[in-house]
Amino acid sequence: MAFEPPQRLVRALGETAPDGDDWLEKLPEAARQAVALRELTVERVQMPGGRSSLVVLVRRADGTPAVLKLAPPRFRPESERAALAHWGGLGAVQLLEPLVTEGVLVLERLHPEMSVRSLPEAKALLEAAGTLRRLWVEPPAEYAFETVAERTGRQAEAMRATASGEAGVSALVEAALGAREELLGAPPERRLLHGTFRQSKVLAGERMPWLAVGPDPVVGECAFDLARLVRDRVEDLIASPSGAAITRRRVKRLAESLDVDQERLRGWTLFRAVESGVRAVRVGRPKDAELLLEFAGWL
Repeated sequence: MAFEPPQRLVRALGETAPDGDDWLEKLPEAARQAVALRELTVERVQMPGGRSSLVVLVRRADGTPAVLKLAPPRFRPESERAALAHWGGLGAVQLLEPLVTEGVLVLERLHPEMSVRSLPEAKALLEAAGTLRRLWVEPPAEYAFETVAERTGRQAEAMRATASGEAGVSALVEAALGAREELLGAPPERRLLHGTFRQSKVLAGERMPWLAVGPDPVVGECAFDLARLVRDRVEDLIASPSGAAITRRRVKRLAESLDVDQERLRGWTLFRAVESGVRAVRVGRPKDAELLLEFAGWL
């Protein structure tokens, strides 16, 4: 079978490595080797797929449906493996094999066509928040995950560099960076976090109704993890004449439902929205940037 990467993945990798790399060139052979080593039967490449990995629907030697996932090193697949092993299937997709091959994961098969995002908004937020709560556990001692301070430190440098040449963006960047500094001063807890949680990262499963997928795990406070969920369906929020009021109510409701400090959630929501907006400017996605920065202005 030809393991051609979906165009969505090709475009996303071009944004994260604009000078190119050889991972895509080596991907078809790496996928063939991963399949042969595990005696898997390939059904199809998942389309349109994700933005950070190739996802292949397969069956194991005993007929069990599974997912073969291959990701480049810059998306930290070994960190994902460590987090999934620590969660042990509670609230997240389950690892199906102990075999460790760099950049390769074999996972339980969920229903990629059915995410929490397909539910009505209020129900989707409720189910997503309940799933996220299960993931907030003490981090394992045996694996050194990246911290929120480390990750946002890298992001802050990139934000400053981009904003310096963008009129109208610098004020939001300064507000976001100020919020980050204040929030890092006294974090209320230290938990293992999903890192990139949103409604589309929660899929229907067989073991449990909803399970999280695709973590980019990080260790820090819970409000950081919840912040990305606040802006889900941002295009609908921007289109609504009461979008700003809806956003403020969403911050309040999510903070109260998950016992997170409301102001800390607002602060991390601001930082993460501005960071995403500035990154969209940097990689040439002006429409996304406009939506995200307008949303950030409401906070």
